Amino acid sequence: MLGPVILAASRSDRMRRLISAAPVTKQVVDRFIPGESVDDVVPIIEQLTAQGLDLTMDVVGEDITTPGQAAAARDAYLALIARLKGLELGERVEMSVKLSMFGQALDGGHELALANVRPVVEAAAAIGTTVTLDAEDHTTLDSMFAIHEELRRDFPQTGCVIQAYLFRTEADARRLAASGSRVRLVKGAYKEPAEVAYQQKHEIDKAYVRVLRTLMEGLGYPMIGSHDPRLISIAQELARRAARKPDEYEFQMLYGIRSAEHLRLAAEGHRMRVYTAYGTDWYGYFMRRLAEKPANLRFFARSTLTRG
Repeated sequence: MLGPVILAASRSDRMRRLISAAPVTKQVVDRFIPGESVDDVVPIIEQLTAQGLDLTMDVVGEDITTPGQAAAARDAYLALIARLKGLELGERVEMSVKLSMFGQALDGGHELALANVRPVVEAAAAIGTTVTLDAEDHTTLDSMFAIHEELRRDFPQTGCVIQAYLFRTEADARRLAASGSRVRLVKGAYKEPAEVAYQQKHEIDKAYVRVLRTLMEGLGYPMIGSHDPRLISIAQELARRAARKPDEYEFQMLYGIRSAEHLRLAAEGHRMRVYTAYGTDWYGYFMRRLAEKPANLRFFARSTLTRG
């Protein structure tokens, strides 16, 4: 089980220094993170939307230790929204945010994160798009859901993420599967203890299907975050059984993973949204991508050996 080892490395300053210094790292990181600035990613946005794909944009960076850094994260999203305004793409390009970036883990973090994320949600609504609150480790979720509920009072289109591997998620899905809600379902990419989360892949997959059925049979808008061909096929069948039209749910996949599948689903008439991260603080995001999928780790190792 390499996933937990990689997740542990994602929190190691020593591993961060070693991996960041490796000559091959940049070419591998570029597979998942197409740039460090808004200027870098605008051409990617234009390219993908021209291919019939939608996007959700993530400015990477989670190691926030001061209120000033949290404010800088807020400002980075506001700068992104200012550029998106000129592209006039509306809901085709939304934002994904991690509340840890907005100061959630600091003293008074719940109020600080809400104060920082609200102007981002307001600015997104002003250009016709929205924001989805990403899920992080289980200790942060009550705060995230409370902020989500607060934002939805004024901006009901605000979305959130739930993670299939957590025991609590089936109850969360039943609560969230209401009219007007937008919920992204993912398997989960944080190292969680056995007391709160399934540990085996087959258990996580079964939980994913149970939760997805709840979302599909509910009144909200499900967002299927998965690259697993079997789960994608099951999602299509559950949508058919629930008599959902193609614009009543969507698929979401990461930039750089199964790109041909992105185009195939879009060509079949599905809404396909590409989760696209950018920024300089890429390490934590990159390591979780390696932990999620063994093929990503093999790609990294193969690239390292080839470069060597």
